[in-house]
Amino acid sequence: MIKGTTKLLGVIGHPVEHSLSPAMHNAAISHLGVDFVYLPFPVKPGDLKAALAGFAAIGVRGFSITIPHKQAILPLLSEVSPIARSIGAVNTVYLTDKGWCGTNTDVEGFLAPLQTPPTPPYQGGAKDATSPLETGNTAVESCPPPYQGGARGGSEETGNTAVESCPPPYQGGARGGSDWSQKVAVILGNGGAARAVVAGCAQLGCAEIHVVGRSEQNLAEFQQSWVNSPMPVQNLQVHTWDNLSMLISQADLLVNTTPVGMYPQGEKSPVAVGEIDRISAGAIVYDLIYTPNPTQFLKDAQIRGARAIDGLEMLVQQGAAALKIWLDQESVPVDVMRQALRQHLGLD
Repeated sequence: MIKGTTKLLGVIGHPVEHSLSPAMHNAAISHLGVDFVYLPFPVKPGDLKAALAGFAAIGVRGFSITIPHKQAILPLLSEVSPIARSIGAVNTVYLTDKGWCGTNTDVEGFLAPLQTPPTPPYQGGAKDATSPLETGNTAVESCPPPYQGGARGGSEETGNTAVESCPPPYQGGARGGSDWSQKVAVILGNGGAARAVVAGCAQLGCAEIHVVGRSEQNLAEFQQSWVNSPMPVQNLQVHTWDNLSMLISQADLLVNTTPVGMYPQGEKSPVAVGEIDRISAGAIVYDLIYTPNPTQFLKDAQIRGARAIDGLEMLVQQGAAALKIWLDQESVPVDVMRQALRQHLGLD
């Protein structure tokens, strides 16, 4: 029940009615029994400064930020974390004695399923070919056999190979262990989401980070932006899409940050069948898209022996990181947040 003592949290954006954040945050707040509520606040671009003043006046403790305010809010904050400045965007704001402070929890959200083994019952994030597809409504009784060639959806993809040939369960970390210092990351797209992934791969200590995009000029600017950033990335290389086939064959981690394959165009994939054929068995394939779940990109990679991580887990984990800041708590019920989102999306 909302009372006069209830402390306010929320999300700002325009539009904001589509946000999934209230569902997962209020589920966690209810589970913890704390006197908070998380609300969506529609804020038009021209009203951002006024909204911050209003939030301070009514005692809002913190808020999430979505489009179109992630960059526009930077000059309005008293303090911005180095990671947020490196990415060039803020997704989490909290109130201190200094005023409104901003950070970005997308990197922490991206890294979580790569660094930590899943804890059963695990309903999102890392999946391997031996496990049922926890996401979506399709039951899978056994893992798909190794890819035998042929077009997507063809009979040769399903073959008659025994289940014993499937890769072992995914335990987190890079292929072959948790040491990323010899691993190659390939990132599809060079927009805002790709910046968070580059920062995450740099924190992992990847030996090589390759970003693939369409425009040579945009790619060059993307690369240069990291040279003098608060968190310089020296091992970053950029490529046009023509080099994708070669890069996929080298990838230990392949990440899609583009919107290709997002609902309602769930049948599409950013990577053609002939190119995904080159993925190594045991490589980790990560899609930041969470609906449909799983995406065609993940299904294509998984059937070829790759291990898949969907975007739902990143969404949950970045939200959990923000909630820890607002509540000043070391832990929050991530499993409750994950389950609330799955129910909201109709995945259970």
